[in-house]
Amino acid sequence: MPELSHKKTLALGLLLIGVGVILGLVVASDLGWLPIGQAVPEAPSAPRPVAMPPPADGAAPNFVEVAKVVTPAVVNIATTRINRLPEGHSFGPFDDPFFRRFFGEEFFRRRFEAPPDHRERSLGSGVIADPRGSIITNNHVVSKADEIRVLLSDKRELKAKVVGTDPKTDIAVIQVDARDLPTIPWADSDKLQVGEYVLAIGNPFGLNQTVTMGIVSAVGRANVGVAEYEDFIQTDAAINPGNSGGALVNARGELIGINTAIFSQSGGYMGIGFAVPSNMVRSVMEQLLKGGKVVRGYLGVSIQELTQDLARQFGVSETKGVLISDVLADSPARRARLERGDVITEFDGRIVENPTQFRNLVAQTPVGKKVHIRLVRNGQTKEFDVTIAEQPKTMVQAESPGDGNEDAHASGAFAGLDVRELTPELARRFNLSRDGQGGVVVARVADGSPAGEAGVQAGDVITEVNRKPIVTLRDFQQVTDKLSSKDPALVLVHRNGRNLYLTIHP
Repeated sequence: MPELSHKKTLALGLLLIGVGVILGLVVASDLGWLPIGQAVPEAPSAPRPVAMPPPADGAAPNFVEVAKVVTPAVVNIATTRINRLPEGHSFGPFDDPFFRRFFGEEFFRRRFEAPPDHRERSLGSGVIADPRGSIITNNHVVSKADEIRVLLSDKRELKAKVVGTDPKTDIAVIQVDARDLPTIPWADSDKLQVGEYVLAIGNPFGLNQTVTMGIVSAVGRANVGVAEYEDFIQTDAAINPGNSGGALVNARGELIGINTAIFSQSGGYMGIGFAVPSNMVRSVMEQLLKGGKVVRGYLGVSIQELTQDLARQFGVSETKGVLISDVLADSPARRARLERGDVITEFDGRIVENPTQFRNLVAQTPVGKKVHIRLVRNGQTKEFDVTIAEQPKTMVQAESPGDGNEDAHASGAFAGLDVRELTPELARRFNLSRDGQGGVVVARVADGSPAGEAGVQAGDVITEVNRKPIVTLRDFQQVTDKLSSKDPALVLVHRNGRNLYLTIHP
């Protein structure tokens, strides 16, 4: 019996152990525990990047070598502008004798008076165009700057001076005293195609030698409102504040444009950037280096876009080209016998696409050059040779005050004023009667300009300036050229059948 009792006790113990093991496994599985030696399943992880196949023809190249070559030719430009305030100028309501007596004159001067000079600093970019120190940048980067300093890729900081500026394209050339500087080869921007890879290089937010990549989104962009002559390259390569004046290069490391502006509703990058094409930049740069200013070609026609309806009316099969709506007196076009209603389809061997492109072609044509024009007149193709003249100073919108333009009227009382010869087209546009009194018509007045503040309006006919009669555009130019940038002007305007004197202060 004792032996049997011992066996029962042993069996009962083994049974209890077995039950305990089974219960332990059940509990462990509920708690997520696993027995030693069992494989632990891998936690879910982010998808691994799939290896990209080797780039095919036309795919993105390796930009490492391109960046190494071109970045040394892109520089940082730091400008300082000194705003000089009137002596004794002070801020706010504290400029009161009571506060001066209460706090004491010395305390008041230390705490509340504005400093006589206030320095404003800004950053931009530039591209070395010549090993001897010529640098291209944007006009708005260096405009009104009292001091310009350039930081090269080798960390040298040099003082720069302005060689010349062209606000109409927002291009400027500055010069530093250096030799054997790195440069970027030029590309023919006319051959640029939508979809090409590009690199934007500059100093966004003061970060030197930053490279971003994108493609050419569009070419020939105009009416952006940045400059007067616009033929922008649009790109989605990131262009941020500080990139202005930097390089836009193609996949071969050639300069195709100068970064100029962005479209943004937030102040930052939104995927739309604009660059001045290299061909326009090079033309402007060469003229600035040669003479310090840009001289533009002049044909002397008013043009408009050729719509499908107009194309049918004037016997043209497609909408390429421009329609001449008027031929100005004493102009190359008048001397070459161009007529209202002519449709210009080819200019100097180039197919004319639209008014903006045609305007740029004429402006970039050297003065004195004889160009060949092909046009359609009454359904018949005709050809003419025209000698391009220099663009009259007042045929285009004058610049804003203080923009560095050398024309007296453009930087003084008549800044921001666009005046034209009183043609039949403008007479119809502004509902004016041509009663033989002559004068020049105001086609546009810039917001905030001195003329606008004085009350000059689009459609006004200026018949006198400082009591001198104005009959033609040449009269207006001769009178305004004699004014300094600080001279006020007394103008007599004809508006709605009556005459009105206005005084314009610079």
